[in-house]
Amino acid sequence: MARRLRWSEEASDDLEEIAAYIARDSRMYAASFVRRIREVARSLLKMSERGRVVPEYQDPTVREIIVGNYRLVYRIAPEEIGIVAVIHGARQMPMR
Repeated sequence: MARRLRWSEEASDDLEEIAAYIARDSRMYAASFVRRIREVARSLLKMSERGRVVPEYQDPTVREIIVGNYRLVYRIAPEEIGIVAVIHGARQMPMR
């Protein structure tokens, strides 16, 4: 059975806020960034373990891929890949 991709409400909110921030300068770049993040997220369905383990957590099921200046954080589970957060690289990772 194939895994499914699920975005947490927090991750969806993160992406909306980032897009709104980028759109203040360029709506075109904001849309492009959102497309890129979503493409990378979808690609995890095929190669979920390619991202590095999030250093702050040291949990092999919680990984991240760097996209531009942002960290796409996700959790690997048997049935799904859960997108947990999209965080600017300069910000601190929230502790769980």
